[in-house]
Amino acid sequence: MHTKIADPSTPLVVDDLENGTFRVNRRAFTDPAVLEAERKLVFDQCWLYVGHESELPERGSFIKRKVGGRPVIFVRDEEGIVRVLFDTCSHRGNTLGTAARSGTTNRFVCFYHGWTFNLRGALINVPDEKAWGGCLDHGKLGLGAPPRLDNYRGLFFMSVKSDIVDLKAYLGGATEYIDDMIDMTDSEMAIAPGQQSYSMKANWKLLVENSADVYHAPFTHQRFFTQFIKDIGADLQEWQKMAQQTTDNRVIGFENGHSVVDVPAGPLPMNASDPALLSDLRQKLTEKYGAERVARMLDRSRNLIIFPNLILISAWRTIRTFYPTSTDYMEIDAWAFVGKNDSPELREMRFNNFIAFLGPAGFGTPDDVEALDRCQKGFAATEMAWTDLSKGMKRPGGALANDEYQMRNLWRRWAQMMDPQYKSSDEKSNAMAPNNQP
Repeated sequence: MHTKIADPSTPLVVDDLENGTFRVNRRAFTDPAVLEAERKLVFDQCWLYVGHESELPERGSFIKRKVGGRPVIFVRDEEGIVRVLFDTCSHRGNTLGTAARSGTTNRFVCFYHGWTFNLRGALINVPDEKAWGGCLDHGKLGLGAPPRLDNYRGLFFMSVKSDIVDLKAYLGGATEYIDDMIDMTDSEMAIAPGQQSYSMKANWKLLVENSADVYHAPFTHQRFFTQFIKDIGADLQEWQKMAQQTTDNRVIGFENGHSVVDVPAGPLPMNASDPALLSDLRQKLTEKYGAERVARMLDRSRNLIIFPNLILISAWRTIRTFYPTSTDYMEIDAWAFVGKNDSPELREMRFNNFIAFLGPAGFGTPDDVEALDRCQKGFAATEMAWTDLSKGMKRPGGALANDEYQMRNLWRRWAQMMDPQYKSSDEKSNAMAPNNQP
């Protein structure tokens, strides 16, 4: 099966389960026509993450963000209702307010000509309005808003597709893993103040792949897994043994291109730096949820991909989203989530865990930036036209987490959206094998 974009003579995705071959034509990473099609056929057809309700603590709280390439205002209005408004004045298009990206306000004023809107987006004042001779229709000149806005457990998503399925249906089986990540604390989840914002000179789909790629970790992140793990006092041999075994790591693919990689947590900084804090947290969570679910939440590490561009990373308590500005450049934002009532010691431990690996100054993110930047540079050798993602496709019993099933799952959904005639192969992961249960 294959899909075609821009050049009908060459497929972009070759999915041959019978022969154990899955390939992606590298034009999918370099062709501007592909990116233009993605904006309309992928991003504009999906639910896209905006933010968490805890980021808007009071009426009038607002945050400016880009979602799906559009400038938006994430705001809690006068009645406490969370809204998303397009950040563009209905008069001449200017973005609203001052340069502040967040804060509290009771109105949005256009810097250019002073048009003023309330927190619901209604136009409430126009300087020198008499010049319109009574013909200015306030009702038609409010701020625009995406036709669909919904949330799952405080995580807000928007869609510009008015007839898209409900958010919970879109998330499907991924909701169980979202629940586990949200409930990893003994108090209400909250986003820590601030965010990590950085960029990569690489195609956005490379970061989707990378965010759930177990295969690359011991090679790309040698400093972390051979030096830092040892420096924090964790058992390096224990970690290496865990990394090499394959009977307790798995990957599950869901509908709509979502997938989760599920592996033993191993000697993470949080687990090693203060065992007493973790023991106290485990006890509280066990009283609340039971030992079996707590084992899933604390003893396993999950990277959850919500197609197309949202990643939730349990080990680092991280939410990450990104969007392309060109075929070879993307902008990334990431947030740390904590418990609203975490003790100062537990919160410090979680912050240290968050910044130790992810972000521009962490052990992991600079490695990934370098790796994906080099992939994009390598695509300039157009004679090498194909990327191979076949690992585990013919593994007896189905693919495991350190195979490439999760990449194939997202590419299959991508291909279906780019070409409705595409039909993917019926590949199974090893997720439900008896020896892979926690």
